[in-house]
This record gives sequence, C-alpha cells and structure tokens, in this order.
Amino acid sequence: MPLVNEKIFACLADISRWMASNHLKLNLDKTDLLFIPAKPSPLQELSVTVDGTTDSSSTSVKSLGVTLDNRLDFTDYFSQTIRSCQFLLFNIRRICPFLTTYSTQLLVQATVLSCLDYCNALLAGLPACTIQPLQLIQNAAARLIYNLPKFSRVIPLLKSLHWLPIAARIRLKTLTLTFSAARKTAPTYLQDLILPYTPARQLRSPSLLLPTERKAHIPRNASGGMNSPPR
Repeated sequence: MPLVNEKIFACLADISRWMASNHLKLNLDKTDLLFIPAKPSPLQELSVTVDGTTDSSSTSVKSLGVTLDNRLDFTDYFSQTIRSCQFLLFNIRRICPFLTTYSTQLLVQATVLSCLDYCNALLAGLPACTIQPLQLIQNAAARLIYNLPKFSRVIPLLKSLHWLPIAARIRLKTLTLTFSAARKTAPTYLQDLILPYTPARQLRSPSLLLPTERKAHIPRNASGGMNSPPR
C-alpha cells in the first residue's frame, strides 16, 4: 500500500505542476480517489495529501455520468439508471393520450433507450441475471408504446419495434468498438487493447483480422465476439 500511495501522490503532483504551469489550479475537493483491488478483499483506506489538501478513497465515484464502485459490480450504476428510466417512463405515460404510437416510440427511443445504451459496453461479461433489471425497463418501454398491460408478451413487441434485447445491445456495442479498433478508426487507447492475429507461419488467410485475447476484460469479450461464428 505505501507504494500505491507514492504512485498516486506522484501522479497528482505531476498534474498539479502541469496545471500550475498553465495558470490553472487542481481542485482536490472535486477529485475522487477510487481503489479497485485486483482480487476481492476488505476495503482499504487510501489517503493522499497534495498541496496541503488530503484526498481519501471513496467506495464509488462518478465519471462521465457513470457511477463506478470499488467492487465493479455496478450496483450504484444499475440503481441510478433504473431510477432515471422509471422517471422518464412515468412522465411519458402521462402525455401518452396526446401522442400517436409513432411519436411515443420516437420519444422513448430518444430518452429511455439512449439512457440504457449509454456506456453499456462497460457491462460486457456480466451475467444475465445482473442485467435483467435493465431488460425489464426495456420491456416496460415497449408495452408503454403500444399501451399494453404489464404482463403482456413482450418479444413480439421488441421485434415489431426492431429493438435488440439488452444483452444483444451490449454485445453490439462491444463488437462495434472492436471493429473500429481493428480498422484503426477508434481512439488510440482502444486500438492498443486489440492485437490483430499474426500467424507464426504462412497461412491461407494471413491478413484476416481476428483480435487475439489478453487477460484483460475488454479484449477477452471483444475477441470472443469477433471470433465466434454467426448464428
């Protein structure tokens, strides 16, 4: 842990010096520190002091609208997303009598579905039972568009709306990012996660873009989706 503290202190000190050289000031009151252990372990308190201000580790932080916790089980993320979607569905339901079915569909897609799809690539690899609450929200949105009761069959509705289920939407986002990284059209930090397959000997398909697996989470899910045959 002392080594971790030293690295974090050095990183924050470098950022503080860079900001000072550009006539800026690092605001540690708005800086969150999240410690994610490599293996499940009891929460360890971390604190770093820079410029006389101490910053302690938190159990969860919000970055670009996504709440991450130190266990990476996305409990806070699911709670926040579900609460936001339920609020949106409630407000849309109130004005449904004044909207056509098509207008309701456009409104739901622009609000609820965009909320479900935002940064959903982070959920790749989670078990189906974990993402099931998000699927229930999508089911409720489909029933709302057609003004159907709570327990009506939802699969025909999703097909009629041309909506992929939540698990398929997550998979699609991962494969889209993988394809962009393989084609060198994605940001560099994503391209560095993907290693094109390079055979050790001459094969009939040496230029085939098949990303190899690493032990990291994203490359494993990316290569698993790209290398699996279509069904």
